[in-house]
Amino acid sequence: MSLKIRPASECELDEVSLGECMVRLSPPGHGRIEFASTMEVWVGGGEYNVAYALSRLGLRTGWVGGLVDNPVGALVLNHAKGGGLDTRHVVNMKYDGVGREARIGLNFTEVGVGPRSAVTLYDRGHSATSKMKPGDVDWDTLFNKRGVRWLHSGGIFTCLSQSTRGVAAEALQAAHEAGTIVSYDLNFRSKLWSSKEAIETTRPLVKYIDCLIGNEEDFQQVLGYEVEGADVDSGGELPIENYKNMVRKVAADYPNLKVIGTTLREVISASENNWSAILYWAETDTFFHGPTFERLILEDRVGGGDGFASGFCYGFLTGADPQTAVNLGTAHGAMLQTTRGDTSQITLKELLHVAGGGGARIVR
Repeated sequence: MSLKIRPASECELDEVSLGECMVRLSPPGHGRIEFASTMEVWVGGGEYNVAYALSRLGLRTGWVGGLVDNPVGALVLNHAKGGGLDTRHVVNMKYDGVGREARIGLNFTEVGVGPRSAVTLYDRGHSATSKMKPGDVDWDTLFNKRGVRWLHSGGIFTCLSQSTRGVAAEALQAAHEAGTIVSYDLNFRSKLWSSKEAIETTRPLVKYIDCLIGNEEDFQQVLGYEVEGADVDSGGELPIENYKNMVRKVAADYPNLKVIGTTLREVISASENNWSAILYWAETDTFFHGPTFERLILEDRVGGGDGFASGFCYGFLTGADPQTAVNLGTAHGAMLQTTRGDTSQITLKELLHVAGGGGARIVR
């Protein structure tokens, strides 16, 4: 196997995620934000979700991000600690009473149904994580003295501010030099930066990355690679063979990349999607396809991609081959979307059952 993962016996942590954790407010059921009289409170964030899921699956994980010392910050910290995440390297900031200097980011999310799509509204300006700067985290202690087998981060963290771009570069380089596997989800967010900024920032980071995750829009907007025949604006069907050709170009340009993965989502309605994923294994120039979940009934689609990332990370961290890893990622992403909230509520027993082809008969 070309992924040379540090032995568990030499490391305190199996995986650490670097990224922002937010508080999500959602109307109950499929309600609308503008008519809500009550809101459900959830905690999550793209990179954070991966660490949380892996902890539920039995691995030793940690989260690095920014917090403020107020009750909303405590809500996030309690969620992380309740999920078993190591928070020793979280950057804590003083709350100034109004959030001018630092606050916890919020997002308001409607869960779509039928022809009405899900909606997310961000309220994350001046967040504590966006205020992180190079030098805030002792990476030497984390990666060398304590030891970490796998670091996961991505474009959502990197694009938050000029300073987080520096932190991402610092963290990825430190992890790479320590022999820690690095995975990175490109996750383009047009509301937070332009494609030009994304390309200029991300290309220099790829040399530190082992596992790259992204769909056709991510590769186009964040790295400048286009998939022939794909219209990223229409949301139409992805030409799979053309996507594979693009992935091979990326792998040729960055020979340090060992794994490239993407989820495959066909939107039938906000309630039903066809769902699958593929994984490219550079060592043998081979694509591995995960199982296809046709007409997957969705409870909440937010976090499906993070479910895929955490599932295949779990596979590789536990010694699985590429086919098993993509099966685990695809199944975990599908199952995560059957529950409310961003973070996984899936158990290892359930995941292994579904990834292994098990059905949905009632468990008595």
